[in-house]
Amino acid sequence: MTDKSTEMPPKYDPQAVEAGRYDEWLSEGLFKPSGDKKAKPYSIVLPPPNVTGKLHLGHAWDTTLQDMLIRQKRMQGYDTLWLPGMDHAGIATQAKVEAKLREQGISRYDLGREKFVDKVWEWKDEFASTIKTQWGKLGLSLDYSRERFTLDKGLSDAVKKVFVQLYRKGLIYRGEYIINWDPQARTALSDIEVIHKDDKGAFYHVKYKFADGKTKLNGKDYIEIATTRPETMMGDTAIAVNASDERYKDVVGKKVILPLANREIPIITDQHADPDFGTGAVKITPAHDPNDFLVGNRHNLERINTMNEDATMNEKAGKYEGLDRFEARKAMVKDLQDQGLMISIEPIVHSVGHSERTGVQVEARLSTQWFVKMKPLAEQALKNQKGDDKVDFVPERFEGTFTHWMENVHDWVISRQLWWGHQIPAWYNKKTGEIYVDEQPPKDIENWEQDKDVLDTWFSSALWPFSTMGWPDTDAPDFKRYFPTNTLVTGYDIIFFWVSRMIFQSLEFTGRRPFKHVLLHGLIRDEQGRKMSKSLGNGIDPMDVIDKYGADALRWFLSNGSTPGQDIRFTYTKMDAAWNFINKIWNASRYVIMNLGDMSTPKLPDESEWDLADRWILSRLNKTVAQVTEQFDKFNFGEAGRALYDFIWNDFCDWYIEMSKEILTGDDEKAKANTRNILAYVLDQTLRLLHPIMPFVTEKIWLTMPHDGKSLVTAKYPVVHDEFDNAQAESQMANLIELIKAVRNIRAEANAPMSSEIDVLIKTDNQELAHVFETNRDYIDRFVHPKELTIGADVKAPKLAMTGIITDAEVYVPLAELVDLDEEAARLNKEIKKFEAEVDRAKKKLSNERFVANAPDDVVEGERQKQADNESKLKATQDRLAALKAEQ
Repeated sequence: MTDKSTEMPPKYDPQAVEAGRYDEWLSEGLFKPSGDKKAKPYSIVLPPPNVTGKLHLGHAWDTTLQDMLIRQKRMQGYDTLWLPGMDHAGIATQAKVEAKLREQGISRYDLGREKFVDKVWEWKDEFASTIKTQWGKLGLSLDYSRERFTLDKGLSDAVKKVFVQLYRKGLIYRGEYIINWDPQARTALSDIEVIHKDDKGAFYHVKYKFADGKTKLNGKDYIEIATTRPETMMGDTAIAVNASDERYKDVVGKKVILPLANREIPIITDQHADPDFGTGAVKITPAHDPNDFLVGNRHNLERINTMNEDATMNEKAGKYEGLDRFEARKAMVKDLQDQGLMISIEPIVHSVGHSERTGVQVEARLSTQWFVKMKPLAEQALKNQKGDDKVDFVPERFEGTFTHWMENVHDWVISRQLWWGHQIPAWYNKKTGEIYVDEQPPKDIENWEQDKDVLDTWFSSALWPFSTMGWPDTDAPDFKRYFPTNTLVTGYDIIFFWVSRMIFQSLEFTGRRPFKHVLLHGLIRDEQGRKMSKSLGNGIDPMDVIDKYGADALRWFLSNGSTPGQDIRFTYTKMDAAWNFINKIWNASRYVIMNLGDMSTPKLPDESEWDLADRWILSRLNKTVAQVTEQFDKFNFGEAGRALYDFIWNDFCDWYIEMSKEILTGDDEKAKANTRNILAYVLDQTLRLLHPIMPFVTEKIWLTMPHDGKSLVTAKYPVVHDEFDNAQAESQMANLIELIKAVRNIRAEANAPMSSEIDVLIKTDNQELAHVFETNRDYIDRFVHPKELTIGADVKAPKLAMTGIITDAEVYVPLAELVDLDEEAARLNKEIKKFEAEVDRAKKKLSNERFVANAPDDVVEGERQKQADNESKLKATQDRLAALKAEQ
């Protein structure tokens, strides 16, 4: 059937093409699983975007790749589920809402926990709505009936169950430890939520005087200590030197007076002190440095925390109480200078940790937190990678990244001092302090107080592949049908944050990998290769790109520039090229449809009625179907795009459509009908191949032409037809195209327009090739306009003729009045160099034993054929040059 109500204007207009189409797909329920129990299931869970703002180009990239996969699998007959959802994004969302409140002069403490959380829900609703609108503009074929949010009741139940089970298994514990602390958000951070940046700082060299007033070190009454953080000095509880350091052997066990505090602290030995770094003596501050914390544990040192949650100094900082940490630093430095205790200040640039979310400098702070004991979980994940249920990383090299992190993993701090998130299911008895951990609160709740902390966002998102499917109900239909999922698509930058955590949590709680493949893409950079950021002002809103070029053009760019694991650069030049390609498809389709008449359904004519061009285009289509399918299966979307582009632009548009004009303007009605049907069939199959990448424009064209079915969304994906393969037709057509190009090039070099009359002479000893040219004179006439065409083995090269050397033939075009013999000799010399380079390239390749041994046989044989062909062309060109010189 054809949608007669739709017309195709002469120019592609993405806004007109895409308007209303997504809503139609949704209203028809085309994105839901088929429900066909005989079909093989294929599932993807959408990496849930944070409800902190709008989607960026990176989101557009990985959602486009996922949509391409799910659309193709749906068309291939799989029972597909693409499950959408969003992440509450704990600290990130809370930081956004707090910033908004600060603009109004309000803090979360002014509102209280309950009212503040209400504000965050308002924020979530607003931005979730924006994100869903953006999903629609991108054309994402998501099943919204299954949409989830990480704070949904079902997901919250899963989080509680996981926490409780890990706790009871001894894999979650509560303890005092040095953690990364965000003083603005007032919460703990995991190591991977800390970004290290180079900051200007200084080494402050300070005198720590010996307490007994007698001890000397190198004739001095003090030991020299260098520190970058004098503001933590009030928490010092020892000086450490290495036991092997001969410089300090006589002062070990002595005590020094802590500057500014007038408190005695001991000199101890510990392996932490590096004799080759600085003075070899270091101050030990167990409550403010992770290494010092371990030293303190080994030597039973006191832990003195001198800072409040907001990084102001507390009562243990003495006279500096109430000062901000950096103000305290300035004050302490001045006092040390005034008291003659500052030896020197050495400016440095050093790497300092900053909060990923708020940007403030992170503090190492002693705190009581909840942790996951990672070693047993990591070992289980590493062991699984050696079995049949392993996760396949694409590109494979990223498995090494995953393995390295798992082998060197630290315990994971999972508690966050926030109000937005999953509150920890632990209660403390108001009288005894006893801890109660369970999915349900204590029955005598009045005697208990729940832990105020919430869980790290990644704790809940680590359960995403199975919690969204109904787990912990293992009998849930979706869990039984679609878990484990098939493919996860995400950026390589969150292997540690998310990918690894999903793997070990899934193995622990379901006994299965969460997904078969994880496809990792890179970052989208600007034209200069810089990472897009607010500070550089080089960010691109994908919605602005869609408004200008259309979603299909953006999707084509994102897929066609895609090599697994690699970054890509966004440029408007590439977007112009993407739009031009779609416009080419549009115009070609318009030509085909305009010539189909009242055709109801395309039907291939009998094979006996196919001419050379028909056999060739169907063979090329078949190869393209095979290539695109194979490259999709390998996630090589760029290669799939190149195969599509070459077939559509070169084979279909530039050659077959142009050749069809010769027949469609002729008088043979049977031939015209055959050509119309093949045009319609090839266009139909091409649109199906393109649909996963360009869903809007392909749907529009397909509905305009004769078709069966209501939408390309659920149409059958092309398959390889062995009967279409025709190496002979491809070879013969390649000969014909080579001839046409050779004559066109001669016309161009001689400035002989197509309207000018020229003779074309073809010398060939190859009878089969001569037959191809003879039987396709109509095509030669159409494309090169010869006044007279001569084909034969005994053709003589005319004087003052330009020559083209093609496979097994020489082409002569007499242009006596136009040919400059010197210029023709120069052109032939240029051709000789080109063929020599090709022969040399092939010889080097074939002399490479690794290439010959490892490349497929057909590839090696192809290289040998290229070499022989170019050697033949080289000799023919050399002979022609010699003959030309003899004529002069």
